[in-house]
Amino acid sequence: MDQSQEKPNKEIDIYRDTWVRFLGYANEVGEAFRALVPVSAVWATYAVATVYVSADAVDKGKKAAMEHGDNPGKTTKVAVAVVDTFVWQALASVAIPGFTINRVCAASLYLLGRTTRLPLSVRKWTTTAIGLSTIPFIIHPIDRGVDFLLDSSLRKVYGQSAGERHD
Repeated sequence: MDQSQEKPNKEIDIYRDTWVRFLGYANEVGEAFRALVPVSAVWATYAVATVYVSADAVDKGKKAAMEHGDNPGKTTKVAVAVVDTFVWQALASVAIPGFTINRVCAASLYLLGRTTRLPLSVRKWTTTAIGLSTIPFIIHPIDRGVDFLLDSSLRKVYGQSAGERHD
């Protein structure tokens, strides 16, 4: 393939294309460990994930501001970029996965208690392992579900679809 056919190098998004992305999953890890650690440690993981979500939203706002320069409607475009990113990330990275892992872990701890005679410490570690192993399987379905939800609601208000989102 010669250079004229190559795609231009896409700018690396630190919040989506690097290890920083994993900070968005901090609360899911916290929920998986809920049976083993103090609740304050779980809440700390939510703080990490929330800082990640907020930083990504601010970053997308700055990128939208640079992209639109001094053009009319710049403020609206920046606001849309920030709101869309924040709402999407808050739902797809914090609220829905946190709730999902919490319920998977609660159900597994309950079922292990009802169906086995394993010691409590083994049940708690097993629950944590189940929670951690669930994370990779829920990410993409939740992401697509949140895209559908926002495309069907909020994005209709400001005329944007998932394909136009500031990824």
